[in-house]
Formats: sequence, C-alpha cells, structure tokens
Amino acid sequence: MDTLTWTGTLGTVLDPITFFVAIAFAVAVVAQIVVSFVTLDDRIAINADGTATRGAGLAHLAGRAVLILLLALIGCVAAYVVGGIVMPHGQAGIVGAIGKRFLPVWIALIVTFGLSIAFKRKLGLYGKLMDSTVGMIGFGMVMFWVYTALFTAGFDWIATHDALNQISGLKNKVPGTPVPEEGLYPHYLLGGDNLARDVFSRMIKGSWIVVQIAPLATAFAFMVGITLGLPAGYYGGRLDTFLSFLANLILAFPVILLFYLLVTPEIVNSGLPKYMAGVLFLFPIVFLVILYQSRFFTQPAKRNLYVALVVLIGGWIYLGVAWDADPTGLIAVPPGVLVVFVSVVFVNAPTVFRIVRGLALDIKTRDYVAAAQTRGEGPWYIMLWEILPNARGPLIVDFCLRIGYTTILLGTLGFFGLGLPPESPDWGSTINDGRRLLSAYPHPALPPALALMSLVLGLNLLADGLREESLRD
Repeated sequence: MDTLTWTGTLGTVLDPITFFVAIAFAVAVVAQIVVSFVTLDDRIAINADGTATRGAGLAHLAGRAVLILLLALIGCVAAYVVGGIVMPHGQAGIVGAIGKRFLPVWIALIVTFGLSIAFKRKLGLYGKLMDSTVGMIGFGMVMFWVYTALFTAGFDWIATHDALNQISGLKNKVPGTPVPEEGLYPHYLLGGDNLARDVFSRMIKGSWIVVQIAPLATAFAFMVGITLGLPAGYYGGRLDTFLSFLANLILAFPVILLFYLLVTPEIVNSGLPKYMAGVLFLFPIVFLVILYQSRFFTQPAKRNLYVALVVLIGGWIYLGVAWDADPTGLIAVPPGVLVVFVSVVFVNAPTVFRIVRGLALDIKTRDYVAAAQTRGEGPWYIMLWEILPNARGPLIVDFCLRIGYTTILLGTLGFFGLGLPPESPDWGSTINDGRRLLSAYPHPALPPALALMSLVLGLNLLADGLREESLRD
C-alpha cells in the first residue's frame, strides 16, 4: 500500500489555487496594516437629508479585500474536506482522510449552528452570540473539540486506532504511512510516535480528557468561589477579612508552582488531595441546598423535595467522587484524575472568590437590592436571586477564559509528566513525548500542540464574543 500524500489527487487542482489565495491574503493583510497607518480615515459623505455615509476609502477597500480572500481561503480548505468525504480513501490524501473521519463533527456543527441561528431571538445571551462574528468563530472552535470528545468517548467514531496500541515497524513514521497489519485502518494519518502509536488517534483521545476535566473543574471552582464570595461581599466585616486573607494566602503562591506541588508523588501519597476533595466537593451540595432553600422558603413541600433530591443524588456522587465509596460501584474517579481535578479547583477558587466578592460589593448598593431588603427578603435570597443574576455577564466571560487557563494548566502538568498516568494520551503528555525528538521528528508533537492552541484560542474568542454581547444588554 502506498504512502498517502497530504492532498492526494485533489492537490493537482486545489494546491495551486490555495497557494495563490494564501499569498494574496497575506499581501492584503499587509496592505491593510500599511493603509491604516498612512490614511486617517475613510471618506465621509454627507447626504442630502443630512445623514453621513462612510465612503469607499482605501482602508475600507483593503478590509473588504481581506474579508473576501479569507472567505476564499476557507472555501479552499472546505474543498479539501468535502473532496475527502466524497472521494475514495487513497485518492483523498491525508487532509481529505482526516476530514472524512471528522464527518460526525461537521454534521453536528451544522445542525448546532442552524438551530442556534433559527432560534437565536429566543435563546437570550447565547442567541445574541450568533450576532458576533468573533463569538461565532470561537463557539465553533470550542464545539468542534467538544463534539470530537463526545463522539470519541461515546461511539469511538473518529479515532482510527487504539491510542495505546503499538504496531511494529511504525516508530516515528511520517504522516500517511501505511499500516502493515490486516483488519486495521490502513494508514497512520499523522504518523507514529516514538513508541509506534498513532499520533492522530492519541490527539483525538486526548480531547476527551481535556473536555472532561477542564469545564467540570472550573464549574466546581465557581461553586466554591460563589458560595464564599457572595457572603464575604454582602456581609463584609470580619467574615470578609478572614475569607479574603485565606484567598490572598493561596494567591500569594505562583500558580504553576502551587499546581506542581499539589500533584507531586509525595503530596499524593500523604492523602492530602483526598481530604481536599472531601472539603471542596461539599460546596456544590451546599450551594444547591441554599439556592433552593432561599428560593422556595415559602413553599415547604417543593423546597423539601428539591433539597432531598440534592442531598441524595449529590451525596451519592460525592461519596463516589471524593472518597471512592459509592455503594453501587457506578461512580469512581481514577486517582490521577482526582488529583488533577482537586488541584484545578483549589488553584482557581480563590480568583473566582475575589471576582464574586468585588461584584457583590458593587451590586449590593443598587436600588433593587434595597427594594428586596425592604420586602423582607432573607440575605441568601438577595445574594443568590438578586445579586448573582446581575453579575452573570462578567462571570460567564471569566468562566470561558478560566476553562482556557485550566486547559493550559492541564497541558503543563502533562508536559511535566505529573498528575495523569504516563501513558495517558492527554495533549500535554503527548507534546512532552514528542518534544524529545522534535528536531528530527516534529510530527508527534505538533498535532496536540495545535489542538491545544485552537481550543484555548476558541475559548478566548468565545469569551470576547460573550463580553461584547453582554455589554449591549
């Protein structure tokens, strides 16, 4: 079987076009930058009715050229992907074959964007995100990896090989190398690593680890930060002084150093992460109990039902996750994952606390808070149902950014070989394995590095889009 080229037979037609469009796009970008320095502004024309219209000056024309060429470049890339989907495997090349493996993800993204745009006026802030170009790009990049992780974990539709399987003779082989064994996917699309494992499959499997840990750990950190930050900002006084001192004490340590210390084998063997999990993982239960208690205080039957469900279900999950003591045996977290999870929550919670505390200090002076106090509402009702909803904009933006920070921290841990098992396909570990022979074989390290970069970039763009739209409220 022949080695695959990057673009296959499609390249004879599309490669020259793509090269020309890419060069033209680069020239247009440089021209736009130069024009922005040499011209003050586009011409402004005054209409007969007194209104002003921006004329087609050089800056406007350069911007239009950049946009048109960007769309053309995206169209060329889409042509490679569509060609790879419809053409036979051997003719599509590596790019087309990878595009075909991601077919479930493309379908899911099309459906998601179609429904979101159709019902955007009914979806609140999320619907308004569809009006932001930056936000839509970021949302698409994030959902690409979310769907990749879900389809990989639930159905294993995308990965071509087992992430831990080693095939003799494929050590450090280049992308597109044929697989000699029968019954397997015929090629290593992105080559083999130094242990003869498929780089493409390890990158895909690693997405599930990142998507599984980063958002959940960030959500737990927000539960801790909100539960402590709201009363600190609302009550003030000694409670605020004490909690702020604890937060500042943790923040005094460099984040990477603190993260590094928490996952070292000596600390793990001492049992400290498990005790920390026992404390930190109580906060979501406490938060939800207080939430329903304050909201349905005047409806005892509904309140008791919700609180009982939270205590029963939350307690069951808590026993399994924090103490590995689920009586049913359904919930269990690997020790390495638990250590990383606890470390992320512990490192991020103080920063969230400071943000929530600052927002509470500002919002508690508003008139609607005073109106709630006049009605005789309880403090926790005011904090959770008056202050917190009006702080959602900054918190949503920070949540997206913090997932990106957490993703980088996970990659850093994996790069140092800490936390997760050494054979784990997480992106940090894969980058670390590949960088040892980076000068001779760059292909094992580049795909996970680009995947990590694209996810973090998508989260940052999504946060910018959400911030932009929330400011319009």
